[in-house]
Amino acid sequence: MKKIIILTTLCFIFFGSNAQQKKIWNETEEEKKERLAWWTNDRFGMFIHWGTYSLAGRHEWVKKKERIENETYQKYFDNFNPDLYNPQEWAKLAKSAGMKYAVITTKHHEGFTLFDSKYTDYKITNTPYGKDAIKEWVEAFRAEGLKIGFYYSIIDWHHPDYTIDRVHPKSVGSQKEYDKLNKDLDMSVYREYLKNQVTEILTNYGKVDILWLDYSFPGEFGKGKDDWGSIELIKLVRKLQPEIIVNDRLDLKEYWGGWDFTTPEQFKIKEWPTHNGKRIPWETCQTFSGSWGYYRDEMTWKSNKQLLELLIESVSKGGNLLLNVGPTGRGVIDYRAEKALYQIGDWMKYNYRSIYGCTQAPSAFEIPDNALLTYNPTTNRLYVHLLNYPLQNFTLKGMKGKIKYVQFLHDASEVKIASPKGHWIKQELGEGDVNIILPVNKPPVEIPVIEIILNSTN
Repeated sequence: MKKIIILTTLCFIFFGSNAQQKKIWNETEEEKKERLAWWTNDRFGMFIHWGTYSLAGRHEWVKKKERIENETYQKYFDNFNPDLYNPQEWAKLAKSAGMKYAVITTKHHEGFTLFDSKYTDYKITNTPYGKDAIKEWVEAFRAEGLKIGFYYSIIDWHHPDYTIDRVHPKSVGSQKEYDKLNKDLDMSVYREYLKNQVTEILTNYGKVDILWLDYSFPGEFGKGKDDWGSIELIKLVRKLQPEIIVNDRLDLKEYWGGWDFTTPEQFKIKEWPTHNGKRIPWETCQTFSGSWGYYRDEMTWKSNKQLLELLIESVSKGGNLLLNVGPTGRGVIDYRAEKALYQIGDWMKYNYRSIYGCTQAPSAFEIPDNALLTYNPTTNRLYVHLLNYPLQNFTLKGMKGKIKYVQFLHDASEVKIASPKGHWIKQELGEGDVNIILPVNKPPVEIPVIEIILNSTN
């Protein structure tokens, strides 16, 4: 009985109050924090969705959305020849935008692989292009000093033994219909295929820094961890690449070691995500428009300010931003995405200190109106991002005695602490508040940043 009590107590200490959590990976909280340290420091990465769907030019889910049969979809494979593909240019563009890492689709839901796999003929080396695009990509991005990541879809609309489900192009409406469609299909064969291909991408290209496995959808006519063999799959990943960082889409959220970070997609979160009452590493993945793959006629593109706010707000809540590009069928980054990345780079050139190494500001610092805060705990500097530029007076509430020096980040010009101009403003200033005087004209950056060097006692 004593042994049982001791074991139960240890489990509670290690896993917290979640009695259901099971251990897959032998690693402590501190060891995990160290393994993720580079990623939580770098904050900003490039996502790349590229496949034969780029020839359709109307969404990476075109096969599902239009319920296209394999025979019709084959034309995109037969004509895939990205003759202008130059991953060196992609890498330089990512670096110029201030991105520190990148994740590319080695295989998306369509089942087509951008790498030379031994386990399928549905691969880029069998297209007119004829070369392993992933090999070229890895070499180019590593040469620019960028960390590399692989996205691999655990969904597959092409594999002959992948059972039809609710996200498949052949999806139907009843269990009877699914049973009929799946009568001769064997998911165990597909699970072995999954393991074989994941082994290839984690073996043939050296060290891989990030792995995106996408995605589980348990429930009626769906697929969860048992369908994928997720536990064995993640154990394989950890064995092949012990330092890799893995996302949370294998349906293993309650398993220690089954995931490293969570992935809110295409929306702004209200606060730092938690799991079992504890803050967790997170990264939002976002598009420039409404599609991940190349979409020629999609026009809902975000503005430069919207994109910068996505980045800043993510960091202000302790997270990362993975911003997606969808290259064309000729292997070129969409000109609209290219323009947007150069604009982001113009801002990052001068304001990167408010992003790299930063996180959510301590609760002792009140967020001013129309602004976002980030904080670097190593340098003890607070960054105020002015989303709407104020008129001269700017109040920093509760900051009296906490400030050593204030400057604009883009040019290191001093921002003076002074009594506010205007009788009514003086009345509104609290006893512990500080007023700074800003120039009338907004600085020549999309979102100006004030850098506050804090006293060492803060």
